[in-house]
Amino acid sequence: MRLFIAINPEDGLCREVQRIQEQMREQSVTGRYTKPENLHVTLAFIGEYAHPEGVLDVIGSLPFDPLRLAVRGLGAFQDVWWLGIEPSDALSAYVERLRRALTDAGIPFDRRSFVPHMTLIRGARYPGDGLPALGIPEMELCADHAALMRSDRGEDGMIYTEIL
Repeated sequence: MRLFIAINPEDGLCREVQRIQEQMREQSVTGRYTKPENLHVTLAFIGEYAHPEGVLDVIGSLPFDPLRLAVRGLGAFQDVWWLGIEPSDALSAYVERLRRALTDAGIPFDRRSFVPHMTLIRGARYPGDGLPALGIPEMELCADHAALMRSDRGEDGMIYTEIL
């Protein structure tokens, strides 16, 4: 099964993100928009792995202090556009501990640098230059735990489900 560890935003933040996505649509940005129920901040992408219980053990072994993270600005990895999460020493320290614990447990994961963000759209196309100017309000992501997520392909795109 395809797995990743993430922080899932609360419903209020998801509604704010939907408003930002609507602004993008109004500015003729096309692509595959992330559904509100799929918004998240990936802490570690594991990929295909058949032993979710081992990942749950790692997550359970690490204390997670509640976080309040500022959501700031639009960014892009080529045609993947996202909302950035302001750097946080507490979040970075947790991700470092998490990734070290995954390594110690022999659980494979994508070792790319951690860039905290929430993906808004994939395959983004915009008729203007660069990124559109959007009215992005000050927002905060409140997190009280890291979740193990399963990713399945559905008829209308990916379906992300928290594994308990």
